[in-house]
Amino acid sequence: MTSVAAMENRPKPYHKALFLLTICMGSLLLFLVQPMIARMALPRLGGAPAVWNSAMLVYQTLLLAGYAYAHMIGRLAPRKQAMLHLALFALAAIMLPIGLSDANPPADGSPYFWVPWLLLSSIGPLFFVVAAQAPLMQRWYSVSGGGDPYPLYSASNLGSFGGLIAYPLLVEPTFQVTEQSWVWTAGYALLALLVLICSLQLRPSSPAAGWTQTAPTTPAPGWRVIGKWILLAAIPSGLMLSTSLHLTTDIVAMPLMWVLPLGLYLLSFSIAFAENRTLADMLTRIAPFFVLFAACATFVDATAYPFVIAALILSSLFVISVALHARMFDLRPEVDHLTRFYLAMSFGGMLGGLFCALVAPLIFDWTYEHPILLVLASVLIAHKPIFGFMERFWANREQSARATRWGLIALLFISIAAIGPMGDATGLPITLIAGVALVSVAALTFGHSILFPALVCATLLSINGWDRVAMSMRAGDMTRSFFGVYSIGTRNDEVKLLIHGTTVHGTQVIVPGKEKTPTTYYAPKGGVGLAMQAAPKLFGNDATIGVVGLGAGTLSCYAQPGQSWRYYEIDPVIVDLARDPKKFTFLSRCNPDVPVAIGDARLVLAAEPKGQTDLLVIDAFSSDSVPMHLLTKEAFATYRANLTSQGLLMVHISNRYLDLRPVLAAAASDGWTTAIRNYTASDEDRKSQASSSVWVALSPDARTIQRLKAETGPNNWGALVARPGFEPWTDNYGSILPLLMIGK
Repeated sequence: MTSVAAMENRPKPYHKALFLLTICMGSLLLFLVQPMIARMALPRLGGAPAVWNSAMLVYQTLLLAGYAYAHMIGRLAPRKQAMLHLALFALAAIMLPIGLSDANPPADGSPYFWVPWLLLSSIGPLFFVVAAQAPLMQRWYSVSGGGDPYPLYSASNLGSFGGLIAYPLLVEPTFQVTEQSWVWTAGYALLALLVLICSLQLRPSSPAAGWTQTAPTTPAPGWRVIGKWILLAAIPSGLMLSTSLHLTTDIVAMPLMWVLPLGLYLLSFSIAFAENRTLADMLTRIAPFFVLFAACATFVDATAYPFVIAALILSSLFVISVALHARMFDLRPEVDHLTRFYLAMSFGGMLGGLFCALVAPLIFDWTYEHPILLVLASVLIAHKPIFGFMERFWANREQSARATRWGLIALLFISIAAIGPMGDATGLPITLIAGVALVSVAALTFGHSILFPALVCATLLSINGWDRVAMSMRAGDMTRSFFGVYSIGTRNDEVKLLIHGTTVHGTQVIVPGKEKTPTTYYAPKGGVGLAMQAAPKLFGNDATIGVVGLGAGTLSCYAQPGQSWRYYEIDPVIVDLARDPKKFTFLSRCNPDVPVAIGDARLVLAAEPKGQTDLLVIDAFSSDSVPMHLLTKEAFATYRANLTSQGLLMVHISNRYLDLRPVLAAAASDGWTTAIRNYTASDEDRKSQASSSVWVALSPDARTIQRLKAETGPNNWGALVARPGFEPWTDNYGSILPLLMIGK
């Protein structure tokens, strides 16, 4: 007969569901608060990389601190842990409703110091206490008789994934920022209630879960094992970030594309830590193939089939992450050391993130961190030979050593033969033969800790890798900043290109006599070209002109004697490229002494004297990414304050994926008169490097728009029609979902 004490200590039917719900809720709140606080801070802080790198460091540090706290209080008896944790929950609630603090940093303050202070003073205590949920609740679940707690981490990452997709798809389009704050506050209150209920499961009658601390019954893991945990966590974390940058820079610069790598990374935990090991084991077995797929896609030209290549890269990220996380799960310690395990995992994730976000942009001129992480993944993925005879072959040490030496030489020779060590192509047939040779021997290297990573390296180099290395070795061909990778190229020895990933940001005709020709979106027949040519008649010969977004400096060739020009550019690297006459000569030939203000345009403009600019051009978009804070009603109020009473604002809204006309029309309802120039370049215009473009003209004075039309041809301009029911973007509300043109 079952004793009364045993019946009392047996977990209730709802026990596991309760802890699952609590863990999910905590993770969901973490992934809601990060984009929410970024949305709140953007108008105040701008989009400078120092700001957001500092913010990322704050989030990673707080997460690590939360895991460290969960590990430290593990020394206390469980019910004492519960009392302390609930007390911290109540103390942190003083910061509610969530929002930015009133701290206003000095204008000359370093963002590396005051951004962390602003974020810490705004969400630090709340983020810290919520971050501890996953490891702490798993520990409580175990000591309260729930069994193996590690599979509960799957639920944690499902909650994180839910928060990730909920913000852009549900929360942001539905609620204003102030309302979002109260939604998160309600979630925090629910989480506190769930934690309280979980704490009640720590029954005093259970020695493991009561007031008395029990000593660990198993030896602590050694530093070698802890080091493996850290490395197995760091590589997928870094690979997720490098994949995001690689996708949005080199494959397809599509809005919300960053969500996919992060979402797949989170889901990989759910499979790798699942109680049922079938799917994790299957993906681990095929992971080496996906490492090779990713290696083949890293340097390939994706312009013809971007979405196919993107799908290949994303599926590879997912499978590789599952394999590495599954190996980490296999190395997990006994429950006594659970919090130590998660602390090491958090530390590894932070290292991977810091390497890709802060270190790599400083030491590499291209996203070389991506192939480096792929090679490291090939070393760590747990796999074995797929053929029995190869397993027996590698077991013979003498044979293995000889095959390794000759194999490394052969792989190097094949990679060089494929395309040449300095980018001198040897022809498509040889490249194909080399590729087939590498794929043919790939299966033979599975299970070998040296030859398989070497084969991955050879594959990377064979498929355009040597070309990329050659570009890096040629000074000036490629430059990297925290905003991305820029390369300088030529087309038919007649055109020089400034390329950001797959997006052309500047084009200059280098045929003698045509170097000053405005090109691409800035061609004479485009909206801004017409406005620039009309500026002397609209504002006189001494017009003041401001341009947000420098690019190659193309617009400077519209400058006329007597005009006062000023550029606004957030990336100092772009300024260096545009001013270097060895790269582009628009500035040196047309406006060599033009001043350039470095920084986020909205913040810089807000600090300048009012009413000084006759013509202000907004062209600050990075490919098809939209800096939302430059298109809100508050932003347009800043532009209006900067303009003269009869000034003209020109906004560039060409985009492959978003229809931004409703945003401009809604913003213009606040006292602006508008016109739109939808220019389609003819075949003849394209020969002069003109591109089709969409520009919107706005002015606080209707007579300026009338005169612009009269000077440039009324038929060149159309009406900017508002979309019924479209809410204007503000610092408190905005969503790109209603603007997506995919599939339309």
